[in-house]
Amino acid sequence: MARLRNAPARPDLPSLTGPVRTCVGCRARAAKRELLRVTAGSSTDGRPAVVPDPTATSPGRGAHLHPTSECYELAVRRKAFPRALRIPAGTGVSTALLGEYLGQRDHQA
Repeated sequence: MARLRNAPARPDLPSLTGPVRTCVGCRARAAKRELLRVTAGSSTDGRPAVVPDPTATSPGRGAHLHPTSECYELAVRRKAFPRALRIPAGTGVSTALLGEYLGQRDHQA
């Protein structure tokens, strides 16, 4: 059976325009513009931390997350940030900065 040239690889998924990324929390695919990019950085005390990158311009490896507390909590529970950002296990990465950012964002909306 021949496959049509311009047929989507997954016809069950809605066609998304632009770059598509997967949320590390809920594992759902979404347009890049709908997700918040996070990177590995440092907290105020110099320990490894997950930091928000709302402009998506910070250098280094990034991961994407729906900017909701539900996806954030899922990602923390699943220990998805160290895996997605390739932070060595046992370093005790902090997600407090990201949690504060999302909390402020929720209060502004």
